[in-house]
Amino acid sequence: MSSQDTTAMTDTKPPPQEPAPVYTPIEWETPRPRQPKPSLLRRLLPGAPSGPSRDVPTTKPASTPPASAGSKPEPTTGTLPTHTSTNSTYAGTTTTTTPTNPLRTRLDALLPPHRTYLTLRRRPFLLLLALTTTLLLALILGLSIGLTHHPSPPASLPLPTSSAIHTGDLTYYAPALGACGWTSSPDDAIAAVSHTIFDAAGNGGTNPNANPLCGLSIRVERDQGDGRGNKSVDVVVVDRCVGCAATDLDLSPSAFGVLADEALGRVVGSWAWLEAE
Repeated sequence: MSSQDTTAMTDTKPPPQEPAPVYTPIEWETPRPRQPKPSLLRRLLPGAPSGPSRDVPTTKPASTPPASAGSKPEPTTGTLPTHTSTNSTYAGTTTTTTPTNPLRTRLDALLPPHRTYLTLRRRPFLLLLALTTTLLLALILGLSIGLTHHPSPPASLPLPTSSAIHTGDLTYYAPALGACGWTSSPDDAIAAVSHTIFDAAGNGGTNPNANPLCGLSIRVERDQGDGRGNKSVDVVVVDRCVGCAATDLDLSPSAFGVLADEALGRVVGSWAWLEAE
């Protein structure tokens, strides 16, 4: 081989090589990190930390330009979000504690929450105690108001404040020991007035023997009808009639017999106080 042929072979260069094609992955082929399943504590307590965030980036990966021959690969930045730990031990921060309530501290010292009171936990026991105290105070207040309030008797009651004439039913009963403390017989000219005016005159007193109506006199009249005129009888108040209306009188048999036949049992008559105040 001649030197000319050798020179020609030396000067021949190899054909240029094309760069290898760069494969750009499609979005749905982009590998994604597998997300951990949230723990039971995380699901029950949303505020509890449970590892890295589960947010998945939605940014499409940037396409890599074809690398030229001899170029250095550029550093890439990961698309996954960085996680910052919330643990105060790693962050180097000091955890602040919530100040305790002094009232709660005193309550815990007086009534420890882990004990039972009357077979109840502390909270139901305190509710029961508050309810009982409220009912007791309401009862005391109601009794104090009811015992100190004495309403004045209505003006329409037939009290011995005037000599007005009142009309009502007249009946008779078998007298004995009356509310005024006196023992009477059927032959005595006595009467029992309605409990309404007897109690009103007593003004809430506890001793019926001291009622101001006891011993007062009443004149009772009744029209005999058929032009026979009126008959009257004077009686003394010695008792209290529970079933009588305000203007009714319950007389002794002898007093009732002066005005009507005992067989009638009940008649209508009129009466007035003889000792009007």
